[in-house]
Amino acid sequence: MSQTPTKRVLLAAPRGYCAGVDRAVVTVEKALELYGPPVYVRKEIVHNKHVVETLAGRGAVFVDETDQVPEGATVVFSAHGVSPIVHEEAAVRSLKTIDATCPLVTKVHREARRFAGTDYDILLIGHEGHEEVVGTSGEAPEHITIVDGPDDVDNVEVRDPHKVVWLSQTTLSVDETMETVRRLRERFPHMIDPPSDDICYATQNRQLAVKKMARDCDLMIVVGSRNSSNSVRLVEVAVEHGATAGHLVDYAAEIHDDWFDGVDTIGVTSGASVPEILVRDVLAALAARGYTDVEQVTSAEESLLFALPNELRRDLKARGHTEAITRSDIGGHLH
Repeated sequence: MSQTPTKRVLLAAPRGYCAGVDRAVVTVEKALELYGPPVYVRKEIVHNKHVVETLAGRGAVFVDETDQVPEGATVVFSAHGVSPIVHEEAAVRSLKTIDATCPLVTKVHREARRFAGTDYDILLIGHEGHEEVVGTSGEAPEHITIVDGPDDVDNVEVRDPHKVVWLSQTTLSVDETMETVRRLRERFPHMIDPPSDDICYATQNRQLAVKKMARDCDLMIVVGSRNSSNSVRLVEVAVEHGATAGHLVDYAAEIHDDWFDGVDTIGVTSGASVPEILVRDVLAALAARGYTDVEQVTSAEESLLFALPNELRRDLKARGHTEAITRSDIGGHLH
């Protein structure tokens, strides 16, 4: 008598909020507490629908550009970073700015300025139009060429092939970025590497967990929003490394019953801007369909926390609040 296959879930760890996202979301929460609503936020603070809608419900007002913020008001810059011209525009309007740029993105900005200062051509690997890429390229627009994946390499032109460096968006597929670098180096053998890895630790760890699980999964469900680069990459990585199918969902309600035909093992993970409550909702939805056996697959341990932006810490201290970062209360965390 054949044994009935076990319906099971492989749950990736780490998953969900990274340190930069947590810092950015807490920044808006604390700004609302300190200054009262409205607090304006340029662009989405992080690329997650649930987070943005929750903060909007508390009084955050999301705008596309600084000229939509009333003069003298408080504006928070998103975790993806902004170019120097945005800071200048805010100063002209006498805005109180709080810069919630992820410190790992700020590091790439510093690298861009440094290499531009020594007259290097900078090949920025990233997605054209992504907020992070727009912010980084704005640091040295006359020195930066955006390379949007391996297929874009043949279009690249430089002034001096002996003075070329590559940098990257922090949320890319590690494998695709390395392939882009390989092709660039074929064209520019003297191209140098950045002083440290630009793709952030959280992006790499979440991709590593998915790679570890993918070949055992008939279906991979990634919780995340469609404008979240790192979440979209997780679906791609899953399918590339053996998952039979992969889907991206913002909420458990988006799961389709027809995904489950012949599916015994489901992988579940979430992008770096996703609160844990959304993952718990997905697990509950899977349990209701008979997938009650949940096994965690751990690829790395994460303990990094970032201090809140200096502007906010100063005001918190002046009002007797603690300076230490506290975790966002939106949707819980993986412990």
